[in-house]
Parts: sequence; structure tokens; C-alpha cells
Amino acid sequence: METLEMTSVNTKSATGKWLAFALCFVTYTFSGTVSTLMSVYLPVAIPELRGRALSESELGSIGAYVNALFLYGWMVGGLLFGVISDRIGRVKSLTLVTALYGAATCLVTVVPNLVALLALRFAAGMGIGGVLLISTVYISEIWQEKSRAVMLGILAVCFPIGIVASGSLNLLFSNWRTAFGIGMVPVVTALLIYLLAPESASWRHIKASPRTDDAIFDKNNRPNLISGSLIFGSVLIGLWGIFSWLPTWAQSLLHGVGDGQKERGLLMILLGIGGIIGGILSGLLINRFGKKKTLSATFAGLVLACALLFLTNKTFTNIIYLETALLSFCFGISQGALSSYIPELFPVSLRGTATGFCFNVGRFFTATAVFFIGSLVTVLGGFGNALLVFSVPFVVAWAVVMRGR
Repeated sequence: METLEMTSVNTKSATGKWLAFALCFVTYTFSGTVSTLMSVYLPVAIPELRGRALSESELGSIGAYVNALFLYGWMVGGLLFGVISDRIGRVKSLTLVTALYGAATCLVTVVPNLVALLALRFAAGMGIGGVLLISTVYISEIWQEKSRAVMLGILAVCFPIGIVASGSLNLLFSNWRTAFGIGMVPVVTALLIYLLAPESASWRHIKASPRTDDAIFDKNNRPNLISGSLIFGSVLIGLWGIFSWLPTWAQSLLHGVGDGQKERGLLMILLGIGGIIGGILSGLLINRFGKKKTLSATFAGLVLACALLFLTNKTFTNIIYLETALLSFCFGISQGALSSYIPELFPVSLRGTATGFCFNVGRFFTATAVFFIGSLVTVLGGFGNALLVFSVPFVVAWAVVMRGR
């Protein structure tokens, strides 16, 4: 009888763990969709809200506000909800952030003006910053060590899967407001997380016997905090600056021939597919070559892909699709490796707070850098030259990795 009861408990635990992963998979995936959906529709949404056609310079300036406010929200959400998750638990926090970005996305379908859009994108960014952090920490705590890195690598590819979905929505819906109705999916997912997902046993244990000697800035955690923040922050600046504006750059290469809907949609799909493959392979590469070699080679690949894209293309040709796939492949490797590596640098008692710091402190600089891309377009003579600047952070990340142990 006792054996049967233990078997039943283990089965229930395993079922709850897989259910939790499935729900994290959904909310992580749609965070990728919501993050990039405005980038896809930016060339048509902003002119509609402004009520007139816009020049390339005007579109760059206004779009910079939209993307920067989203990233500021992402930063605030990642920092704030990391602390909250350490206090109220992973499941309640994940419910809250999933509902937040879902509701903010749904409201875009009826947004009346540009100011309201900025507010909603800020709120969606807050929710997504929380989702990417809390789901990563949550899975790292509920999964057994021997397969934890594999599951976190799979979770990391959910974001590019969401990017594929945003590109697909662009192909399906020419009306950008209709596409933002996808926010209903995370709203429903939030309810399911609250009702069905089991709380992290590690977090419950820490709350039952709290430690008071942990601080993210103490001498034990400070080195990991600094290196983790520099690497992840540099990658964020480079990737978000490029990914946010790649569809608009591609449209500029058409020189007014066609509306660019197909090209923008296919590029977003390729960004997602390459990221998925890279994320899946990241764990295998780390096991084979180690973290340092894998990450350094990945950052070198990102610099190469940027040079190919933005130095060799003056008009839109099919080679851009292949070069975009290379860029996103390296992106997927970096995200899979870092999602597995960074949370395990810190103790459970402050894992949400410290990981949130590493994941999000760089977003302030990311948002600021993206904000000024409108000026870079004017000063440097086009989107291609401006986006090439965003390959420099990958060199910084490479240097930090090479100096590390």
C-alpha cells in the first residue's frame, strides 16, 4: 500500500512538472510574438495613428519611441517581478506577468492614438520582462539536474517560435489591429497557470527556513552579477537593436517597389526558425565544447552575420534571407546557453532578484540605444549603417567571456 501511495505521489509530481513546463512554453512563446509584432507592423501602424504618410526619418524617430518604451517596460518588469517572485512565489508572479502582457496586447486592437500605444507597449514590456525571467527561474527549480539544461534550452527557443508566429500573423492579417487580438492567448494561459501549476518546492523550502545572509551585491555574488550583467546586457543591446529594425531596414531596400508585407513576414519567420535551431543545439554545443568556447564562437558569428547583412546589401535580394538565418541561429545559441547558465550562478533565496538584475539591468542601455537609432539613421545615412553599429556590443560580450574563467 505504501509503495502504491509513493508511486501515486511521484506520478502526480511528474504530471504537474510537465504541465508547468507546457504552460511556461506557451507564455514564453507568445511573449516572443508580442515582443516582435509591433516591429513587423510598425511601417503601417504608425502612419495610420499619425493620420498621414511619414518619411523614413520620421518613421525612424517615432518608431524609436515605441521600441524604447517597450524595452524600458521590459527592464522595469524584469527587475520588479524578480523581487516579487522571491517574495510571493513563482506561480503567482508568473500568473500576474502573463495576464499583464496579454491584456496590454489585447487593448492595442482598440488603441486610439500614439500616446495610448506607447503606454500599452510599456505595460506589455513589463509583463514580458517578468515572464522571461520567472519562467526560466521556475523551470530551473522544479526540474531535475540531469535534464535541466536541456529543458531550459527548449524553453529558450520558445521566444523565436513566437517570432515565427509574429511573422505568420503578418502574412495572415494585413490589418495590424486584428493581429494584436492574439493577446487573448496569454490572458487564458494566465488563468491556467494560477489554477494548475504547482509551486516550486525549492522556493517553498527557502520560505519555510529563510536565510538572512544572502545579498546580491555581497563579495560572493558580486563577480557573477557583474560578468552576467555585462554579457547578457551586451547581447540585448545588439540583438534588440537589430531585430527591432530589421523589417524596416528590409523595407527600405525595396525602394518603393511593393508594400514589403511578404518580405517583412518571411524575415521574421527566419529570425524565429534560426533561433529555434540554435537554441535546441546550444546544450549539445556546451556539452561538447564548454560554455566559454561556445559563447565566444557565437558572438563572433553574430558579428560576421551583421557585417554580411548590412555591408553587402544595398537592394533586397534573396541572399538576405540566408544571412538573416545565420544571425538568428547564433542568437538562438546565445539565448539557450545564457538561460541555462545565469540562474545557476545564484542561490535560490535570491535567484529571482539576481537573475532579474543580470537579465534586465542592460535593458536601460538597450532601450536608450534603440531610442537614438532614429538619429543614427540620419547621421550615418540609412538604416543599414545604423544597424551595423549594433554589432559592437557582441564584441564587448566576446571580450568579457574571453576574460572569464
